[in-house]
Parts: sequence; C-alpha cells; structure tokens
Amino acid sequence: TAGSPSSPAPMALRASSRALSAVRVSRVASPPVLARAMASQPEGRFKAMIMLKRKDGMSREDFAAWWQGQHRELAMKLPGIRKYAINLTNPLADGSEPEYDGVAELWFDREEDLLAAYSTDGGKAV
Repeated sequence: TAGSPSSPAPMALRASSRALSAVRVSRVASPPVLARAMASQPEGRFKAMIMLKRKDGMSREDFAAWWQGQHRELAMKLPGIRKYAINLTNPLADGSEPEYDGVAELWFDREEDLLAAYSTDGGKAV
C-alpha cells in the first residue's frame, strides 16, 4: 500500500516444529525475528518479537504513524492474537540511528497459532 515500508515478497515463516529460534528479517512485514515460549506466563502462552526497520527515506514520525495506525489495525486482526505491543526506539546517545526502529510483541496461546495466523491472507498483509 502507498506509504507503507517496503518489503520483499511475503516469506513463509521459517520454523522448526518445536520453536522459532532466531529468524533474521531485513524489512517490515516479514515474519517474526525472535519467538520463544514465555516462561513467566501461564502454560500455553507464546510470544513473538518482531524487529522492524523503516524504509530508506521514511521519517521516524511517518514510520511511527504508519505502525501505530495502519499496521497495528492489521496486526490486531490476526486470528488467535491475544495481545499486541509496539516499542519504538530512539536515536542513540551519540545521535546515530539504532539498527531497528522498533520491536513488536505479539502473544498467542501456542506457537502453532502464530504460524497459522501468519499463513492467512491477513498475516501475509501484515
């Protein structure tokens, strides 16, 4: 869509049948970067952390508006999602840019629910 960060064609989630370990992504709208079972949560809870990077030329303000608006609306419609949090980064103390512009946290009941959500048309659109 116009104004959204660029991304390669949707990729299938790369995961073992046991757990997602470390999946590197280079653009927004790619599959989760890190996902792990949450030891501090009730049994059966699964958390995915997705690191996002804005496209070249996009301002921090435009990225934040897109992520907190259009993208968040899509993410909240993922089947089985229980909770969604957005964590924006700031420039480093020396003024340089961080490697990522933010981290999204998505909670599902099980890893299988995450994988199923990202295999839907809605999951591919996120």
